[in-house]
Amino acid sequence: MQILVINGPNMNMLGIRQPEIYGKATYEDLKAMIQAEADRLGVAVDFFQSNHEGALVDAIQKAYFDKTDGIIINPAAYTHTSVALLDAVKAVGLPTVEVHISDPDTREDFRHISYIRAACAATIKGHGLEGYLEALRLLAGK
Repeated sequence: MQILVINGPNMNMLGIRQPEIYGKATYEDLKAMIQAEADRLGVAVDFFQSNHEGALVDAIQKAYFDKTDGIIINPAAYTHTSVALLDAVKAVGLPTVEVHISDPDTREDFRHISYIRAACAATIKGHGLEGYLEALRLLAGK
């Protein structure tokens, strides 16, 4: 099984950006944590992060052509603004789990809207970095 983990804008700044919300672990710490769980589950993972919406769309489309089995995505700020990401996930039809480190529903009103959610099999929010592992286990069926 092959899973693509996609992270959107500013996720490369984990550990620096608002640690009171996102914690002190870095993006590299997050990747290592996911990789360890993937190894334990016998699942292959690839990682992609970009601050650019079109690059995220390209990564979603590439996942289809690479025969990826599923996607874990934290669209970050694009959650609340990007119909393009919604359309890309719909187009590829791959099982996709939306993940958020914090719970957007407890934050500013504009964060309560998720465009991509309509195309996702599940949403995990407010579970910290552990939410990525939950998503991985969900897609792996474990």
